[in-house]
Amino acid sequence: MHLGDLKHPNELHGLSLAELEDVARQIRERHLGVVSTSGGHLGPGLGVVELTLALYQTLDLDRDKVCWDVGHQAYPHKLITGRFNSFDSLRQQHGVAGYLKRSESRFDHFGAGHASTSISAALGMALGRDNRGEDFKCVAVIGDGALTGGMALEAINHAGHLPNTPFLVVLNDNDMSISPPVGALSSVLNRARLSPPMQFISGSVEESVRHLPFMGGELPAELNRLKGSMRRLAVPKVGAVFEELGFTYMGPIDGHDIAEMTRTFQAAHRDGGPVLVHVVTKKGKGYPYAEADQVGYHAQSAFNLSTGKAIPSTKPKPPSYSKVFGQTLVKLCEQNSRVVGITAAMATGTGLDLLQKAVPGQYFDVGIAEQHAVTLAAGMACEGLRPVVAIYSTFLQRAFDQLIHDVGIQKLPVTFVLDRAGIVGADGPTHQGQYDISYLRAVPNFTVMAPKDEAELQQMMVTCLQHDGPTALRIPRGSGEGVLLMEEGWEALAIGRGELLRDGNDLVIVAYGSMVAPAMETAALLEAAGLSASVINARFVRPLDQALIHPLARRVSRVVTMEEGTLSGGFGAAVLESLNDHDINVPVLRIGIADQLVDHATPQQSKEALGLTPKQMCMKIQQRFGLGSGDLPTSSSFQAVQA
Repeated sequence: MHLGDLKHPNELHGLSLAELEDVARQIRERHLGVVSTSGGHLGPGLGVVELTLALYQTLDLDRDKVCWDVGHQAYPHKLITGRFNSFDSLRQQHGVAGYLKRSESRFDHFGAGHASTSISAALGMALGRDNRGEDFKCVAVIGDGALTGGMALEAINHAGHLPNTPFLVVLNDNDMSISPPVGALSSVLNRARLSPPMQFISGSVEESVRHLPFMGGELPAELNRLKGSMRRLAVPKVGAVFEELGFTYMGPIDGHDIAEMTRTFQAAHRDGGPVLVHVVTKKGKGYPYAEADQVGYHAQSAFNLSTGKAIPSTKPKPPSYSKVFGQTLVKLCEQNSRVVGITAAMATGTGLDLLQKAVPGQYFDVGIAEQHAVTLAAGMACEGLRPVVAIYSTFLQRAFDQLIHDVGIQKLPVTFVLDRAGIVGADGPTHQGQYDISYLRAVPNFTVMAPKDEAELQQMMVTCLQHDGPTALRIPRGSGEGVLLMEEGWEALAIGRGELLRDGNDLVIVAYGSMVAPAMETAALLEAAGLSASVINARFVRPLDQALIHPLARRVSRVVTMEEGTLSGGFGAAVLESLNDHDINVPVLRIGIADQLVDHATPQQSKEALGLTPKQMCMKIQQRFGLGSGDLPTSSSFQAVQA
């Protein structure tokens, strides 16, 4: 069978083992071919090819529901559910999404871009099924990393108290961090666990003894303890934990043995209650470079398939904001032993891997546990440390209560560095960092800021660590502006003070963070059209520099705000509220992300779709204020204007 001809995943039912292995080969070839060309998540999907095929042999996907945690591991699922031929468009504008998306396919039963949600979602579906008297199967597939998330453990705790709710959790253990490697002993124990004699010992023995004439329907405490001991003899230590929580545990089993997994999944479906099947897989399976470097090949930009090496950029780029942050934090930690860095399983993405290598004693990785990361930092601050929590903007949303309750209310000196703030590109709506300006504005006692470039980021790091209270600064994804950086000796900024970058008489543009450079470009375009614009680098949204903004607003009488975030409750709203509160009644044009989701595309494509390019913003300003319609310069003449 060629997967390009597959019309429905149920068509894979009944294929021979050899045929399924050929399907696995096709999945890997397609997966590797597309990701090596356009980029995407590589290692997770390669590791679950056989798991996906074995699980789907036991399901009717017209009825049964599968929730894949995060979606990194769901590329094989996409390839056998109608997207094989369109997979070239992966993570491209209007193409196949990088995560599961309910609106994309009826086989995507639950969408998610944040980890640890699958067990809760699948359990909710199971309870909904039972409420309606239906009998379809509900499955959650979760990685061992995502299992560290508190939400996953909360869901396991709940499911364990529902012994009559058929429900399957598949634990994809791809780095052996939970149990020992799969071996002969594990396989023997697992076969014993599923054998009729062991089923009698561990399950039927209770009913058998209960009905003996002299027992009176009760099971003596001694036999109850014996029953538990017999079960634990047949289950590895990790299994005993899940058994005590109310799950039937099966495993660990080889995650690349289709036949063994199929048998185990079939047995799990027959259990009648919550079951956890522990499957050990190899991340990056089938591609030697990904197997050897499981961290580096978790996700990749375009790379040479034969060598495994990234395709170099044609133009040199300035260092990324993440790298500059990481290098700066290393210096600050070396200078002050009380400064520590905290990550929630995102060391490489946030630049904290540099701290891990340079000053490991001041580096902490808490796993996928953002709520814990925030309150851990609060506890550290209580004891005189100066914790810096580096976290993606989208993931900090998960710890909003902790921001308020544990840090803000107590006015603790914790610094939050929000990476990937603003438009992030191909990961789509679950990962856009568009909400942090709005949600941080509401948190008590927080000072909130964003740098215009990587040099100002260094100054803001010092500012945060010298401030006696909670602080947050946002940095965008990708390269900096290419400005000159200092090795050390950075000076703190005055809290709540912006800077006037350009003076003009026709309007004032107040820009925040990553929108400062585009604001300067917009001002240059307006100047070429005969209009004079002031440009303010706000630096801070809380507190706002009213002493700088208010006089200019009164004098010019036209205000434009620019932000790479949602307009609802955002930076522009803060400026508008401030002007209103001081009876400065001038027209204000707020430019940012409207009340909409930002789908997957390149960052530039998203900005064009949102009207956030300098030329588009220039046109919006002219139209809003009726300031002439002079022709805007072309890209070549714009270079002359800049010069």
